[in-house]
Amino acid sequence: MHIQYYSAPLLARHICASPSGGRPATSEKPRFPHRLLYHKHSPYRSAMHRAASSVHKETHLTTIQIISAIVFGLALIHTFAAKSFETLSRRHPRHAGLLHLLGEVEVVFGFWAFILIIIMAFVSGSDAAIEYAESRHYTEPLFVFVVMVVAASRPVLDAVQRLLKGVARVMPLRTELALVWLGLALVPLTGSLITEPAAMTLAALMLAPQIFRPGIPEWLKYGALGVLFVNVSIGGTLTSYAAPPVLMVATTWNWDSAYMATHFGWKAAIAVLVNATGVSILLRKYLHSNTSDIKPKAGDVEAPKVPLAVSLVHMIVLAGVVTLAHHPVLFIGLFLFFLGFVQAYERYQSPLILKEGLLVGFFLGGLVVLGGMQQWWLQPIVSSLKPLALFFGALGLTAITDNAALTYLGSLIVGMTDEAKYMLMAGAVAGGGLTVIANAPNPAGVALLRRGFKDESIGAVGLLAGALLPTAVAGLAFLAL
Repeated sequence: MHIQYYSAPLLARHICASPSGGRPATSEKPRFPHRLLYHKHSPYRSAMHRAASSVHKETHLTTIQIISAIVFGLALIHTFAAKSFETLSRRHPRHAGLLHLLGEVEVVFGFWAFILIIIMAFVSGSDAAIEYAESRHYTEPLFVFVVMVVAASRPVLDAVQRLLKGVARVMPLRTELALVWLGLALVPLTGSLITEPAAMTLAALMLAPQIFRPGIPEWLKYGALGVLFVNVSIGGTLTSYAAPPVLMVATTWNWDSAYMATHFGWKAAIAVLVNATGVSILLRKYLHSNTSDIKPKAGDVEAPKVPLAVSLVHMIVLAGVVTLAHHPVLFIGLFLFFLGFVQAYERYQSPLILKEGLLVGFFLGGLVVLGGMQQWWLQPIVSSLKPLALFFGALGLTAITDNAALTYLGSLIVGMTDEAKYMLMAGAVAGGGLTVIANAPNPAGVALLRRGFKDESIGAVGLLAGALLPTAVAGLAFLAL
């Protein structure tokens, strides 16, 4: 079956002009694949650029564009107010279930995406709403879900922990402090190899019992969370395929892994090391090797040691999922095999984080639906800024929209200078830790770490405050080095 794809402006125009009741002629439809498919092997890229040029010429606003911007704004407000719903759920126990649901950060964008589709059905007709929803590509949400579940499996996590413990023992630091530093520095940098979502999952699961637990001040937890999110965002810039915002422009701007390492990677590595060192110094007096939250509790049954063969199968599956990141049919098939293997060797497994992964996928899927209608106001802002202003503009805009969507819009601008391209990318990745929606792996970190915070909820204001200083360090590294 041949599926055609629409941008927001052309979708509304073609629906209104079509003589076939909302289904325009096939020959007039441009195709718009989702951003994670814009890699060097994509057959859609040239068609996308031709269509995007015509979209940019559209000057009138449609009702759906205005409505989509309003709904997107409401979703952002809801994200910042999510923690308030948890407070309301305790004050109003009669409606605690609904309020708790609305207080789940991972639910916010999926919820408002449904609202947008319903409104589109009333305004433009059900066919147009369904066609828009089906025209979005959900490869990224599917990939993040799969890589979260696989990377968080016990054999993978045990193998990584054993490796890091071996490194920690030879470092001139207390083992527990060295492990925290490695979790905040080395693991985010490995995101350039295993992708940022996988690095976020491993780092969050390793750091949860050490930092995000009772006994650590709340402000310090937010500081560590901000460092983790910023370091993961910039830590994936040593290669051209691991970070979504880099992937968006790598082919269009001819940025290969060598270019990324020499222009961004080494600067990002310095910022990662500085951020991790700073917060580790603040955490050092709260880290104790005999903490009950870290060691197994009395009465716990010790799980059997994972055989090397089982660990190797899990590692091979993880590598296969990362390699097939642009091919959802293949990595989903591999994931189904993985589920069967886990069931067959259940005694060496811990419960898979299927719920957390699905919630994160739901969040990112909602962001795909809502973000697909925001090009009409985002692209003019990006294209009108001078290089230095573009850096700070990208830094700020990343906080309210996905940084990969931001760099994608930049890739559509014809005639950008090399300096402007650099500033756009630097701002987008430096600001990737400011909010939960700023970078695709962030919802995964929230899902895995929120239970370590007060009310089992991560506040948007707290995250923003915790990420400000590491963001400034990253920005300074990209501007001054």
